[in-house]
Amino acid sequence: MRANHPKTISEKILSIKSGHDAVAGDIVEADVDHVMVNDVTGPLAFQEFEALECEPVRDKIVLIPDHFVPNKDVASAKQAKEMRDFAKRWGIRNYFEVGRGGVCHQVMLDHGFAYPGALVVGADSHTCTYGGVNAFATGVGSSEAAAVFATGRLWFKVPGSIRVLLTGRPSRYVGGKDLVLKLISDIGVDGATYKALEFAGTGVASLSVSERLSVSNMAIEAGGKAGLFAADGKTLEYCRAHGRTGDEPIAADPGAAYWKELTFDVSSFSPQVACPHLPDNVRPVEEVSRVRVDQVVLGSCTNGRISDLREAAKVIRGRRVAKGVRFIVIPASPGAYSKALDEGLLRIFLDAGAIISPPTCGPCLGGHMGILAGGERCLSTTNRNFKGRMGSLESEVYLANPAVAAATAVTGFITHPSRLG
Repeated sequence: MRANHPKTISEKILSIKSGHDAVAGDIVEADVDHVMVNDVTGPLAFQEFEALECEPVRDKIVLIPDHFVPNKDVASAKQAKEMRDFAKRWGIRNYFEVGRGGVCHQVMLDHGFAYPGALVVGADSHTCTYGGVNAFATGVGSSEAAAVFATGRLWFKVPGSIRVLLTGRPSRYVGGKDLVLKLISDIGVDGATYKALEFAGTGVASLSVSERLSVSNMAIEAGGKAGLFAADGKTLEYCRAHGRTGDEPIAADPGAAYWKELTFDVSSFSPQVACPHLPDNVRPVEEVSRVRVDQVVLGSCTNGRISDLREAAKVIRGRRVAKGVRFIVIPASPGAYSKALDEGLLRIFLDAGAIISPPTCGPCLGGHMGILAGGERCLSTTNRNFKGRMGSLESEVYLANPAVAAATAVTGFITHPSRLG
């Protein structure tokens, strides 16, 4: 470390992984712990890798088909087959076939590929999710992923960091999704471009690891390179539950230099809703109540974990989905699905009139399992609501937390859960 130079979490991890005393703005070449590709980004990475004519660094590679699985058409079946064939050809043991896999980012967490101090890249923009467990994780292109396949290393420009201080405790029905939507609404979709968002302060303790993962997941929606939390007891317990032991937490040094500091009192706001067609077009749920919807989606790498399913089930238990509304529930991984089955959550959703999907990205990216027609409107727990994101260019997508999603499914219009009594 440079003498008397206190470091941010990003600077620390990239210094350790590169063996270089790294500060913001430096270019470093670092050892990557794991590289992940999915069925959309994998085939191009395989093509680029094969052109290098070398052996892969097998143990670092993770292959997870998730965007169009179970396959929706011939083209998506071809993509998935390319993943299967690549895994077989090169003996890649960390390949997650349908039935073992699910939304790639949750599968990565479920199997312990992300952990405190890890450096993880993925050919998917929401790889930043793993910052919720104190990893430096970021999205890369397929060609960069191929380079990691071949060498186990990649170059990085060390990002400057924005420190986000959290204070207070969230009120009922407010969680990580609301915090990150509020942040994005304040700084804009380009407010953290190529910066690491580093979350700290007394308010962090009130957030579960699942909520932290939701916050880190949407760092990219503000342009962020990464979104990081320091590890605490909750983090280490979460990692132990997913097969990790002996991890060393990485914390920022006192006096570390930040590009900017922001403060949010998490007790000061109600559930937030991102309105069409950008994640920073955010309003308190009270301001968009009575907006009618045709569909509600509960799932994705943002809010498809078991804690999200539990939260929604509490709201919808004993109630029915409104007439004319489709409520699609998508557990993010086999682990989340299995727990929801064991706990009776799937029965609650089915009794309410919801449909349960297998673990998949599905409608989040306009893939399948819930595409919108022109003129239709959806309230979703996903992370993006760009024009045409979930189907027709003439459709609309609103983003909110799982409790708001469940309440909205019951009433047929965007609803604060407290209105259900």
